[in-house]
Amino acid sequence: MRLDILRHGYKPTTKMLFTLIRVFSGQPLPDAAKLVFYRPDFYGARAKEFTHRAMRGPSPWSVADRELMAAYVSQVNESAFCVGAHTATSNQAYGDEAKVRAVLADPQSAPIDDGLRATLLMLGTLTREGTVSADDMWDVLAAGVTRRQIEDALAVCAAFDTTNRLADAFGFELLSPAGYAAGAKFLLKRGYR
Repeated sequence: MRLDILRHGYKPTTKMLFTLIRVFSGQPLPDAAKLVFYRPDFYGARAKEFTHRAMRGPSPWSVADRELMAAYVSQVNESAFCVGAHTATSNQAYGDEAKVRAVLADPQSAPIDDGLRATLLMLGTLTREGTVSADDMWDVLAAGVTRRQIEDALAVCAAFDTTNRLADAFGFELLSPAGYAAGAKFLLKRGYR
């Protein structure tokens, strides 16, 4: 069920900003952006800061890797809006749609390094089951992933487990391919702030 708050309840200055974004991008404003402007003191400001740090803060993982993690977590959660958004963003970040498609189809056989593969599999387990075992973590460490990389990957997972649930609860509308591409371009240029 789509909640009506994503259509109403914004200040006039916020509505003007939405109009400007729509005019300059040529695309409708995604519901994810609308949500962070709804009661920003309660959710939006904190969510933007946490997500920006997880996705664009200093990390041994590339931006493309973290966007792929977001797409993968979203796929495990079956969050169609977020899968579309972060698949488009990781496609642009890597410049390799075939690689992203292969990972989302089967990370076990995808053309990625062992550390990223082990990390994605661990994030998949955590997302599906809500927990990971010591053996799961040892597998990630054995693949050459550092403790810092694990912490950063877990931050991406936390950000998108939350965002996926909100996207589904609020019934985020899916975008056209052009809409996802425009959003990806914006995210790669400006991040999540």
